[in-house]
Amino acid sequence: MLFVFQVLARMPLRLLHAMGAALGWAVFLLDPAYRHNFAANAAQAGLAKRQWRAAVSAAGRLALEVPRLWLGKPVAVRWHGEDLVDSALALGHGLVFITPHLGCFEVAAQAYAQRFGASHPMTALYRPARQSWLAQLEAHARARPGLHTAPTTLAGVRQMLKALKAGQVVGLLPDQVPPLGQGVWLPFFGKPAYTMTLSVRLAQMTGAATLLVWGERLTWGRGYIVHVLPVPNLLGIDPAAALATVNQVLEAVILKNADQYLWGYARYKHPRSE
Repeated sequence: MLFVFQVLARMPLRLLHAMGAALGWAVFLLDPAYRHNFAANAAQAGLAKRQWRAAVSAAGRLALEVPRLWLGKPVAVRWHGEDLVDSALALGHGLVFITPHLGCFEVAAQAYAQRFGASHPMTALYRPARQSWLAQLEAHARARPGLHTAPTTLAGVRQMLKALKAGQVVGLLPDQVPPLGQGVWLPFFGKPAYTMTLSVRLAQMTGAATLLVWGERLTWGRGYIVHVLPVPNLLGIDPAAALATVNQVLEAVILKNADQYLWGYARYKHPRSE
């Protein structure tokens, strides 16, 4: 599999995205459980089929662009809203980046590290792959100048707290289902979803600012636009209300960009025990 990753990493992004679109539809058509979950999640958000069809291709593009982003040459990236990052960093209290399963979340962290990482490194939370070869590749490929990784463990949380207290940046996926005991049940598109509390806890414990960032995947392999969006103040309010605010912000940006959301992700599953 490592050889396959290396071969894919050398391919043009345009070709990878074309192959990925075909892969996305193949999985969608051949896997009834995935197809049902995908359609049900989109319907829960109030979307008609015509509004989410393009997301089937986007899921495949997401899978095949990873080798290029991990092992290949840099891709073209533009920014929209980077002034929000500058302003948040200038406060000196650290910054929490929340990145939903929208567009290319790998490129968002990489782009931040390249642009801001020299002065304010990012520590990104991730769940190590179960396959040993992939876990090793993942750890090696994601770690780069200005970008550190933290596992989804107590040690990883401590690492993120330390980074924020030093005025640095942390990043996580707030719509990822956390292990049992690390979340609460809150509405997400009107249906109870086990919601990660970590983003709000980190912000409220350190006084850090919070921003939403996501990487828009451009057509024809032309690269990406990293969007930075404001998040209402989460400090000094009830944690449950703050988490509800985060979910509302996520819902709004997802609905505006439904063709790039990972609707096949099992957002409403029950949490696993650690």
